[in-house]
Amino acid sequence: MPKRVLQGTVVSDKNDKTVVVLVERRFTHPVLKKTVRKTKRYHAHDEANAAKVGDSVSIRECAPISKLKKWEIISEQA
Repeated sequence: MPKRVLQGTVVSDKNDKTVVVLVERRFTHPVLKKTVRKTKRYHAHDEANAAKVGDSVSIRECAPISKLKKWEIISEQA
């Protein structure tokens, strides 16, 4: 089964080897026919502690690393 890849913005880097990534998705509401924005926060593994707040990153699904971490950073776009 392919692993999902998402793009988002780092909103917290306070934890060791962990960042919190905010991912936004847009879709058309089925009844209102209006574009809706939904956001979700993912805890992602950052082995090198390289990502900083405000960075755009790509994250990929992985095996669970801890209770909350099931994603890992695969690339950064400054």
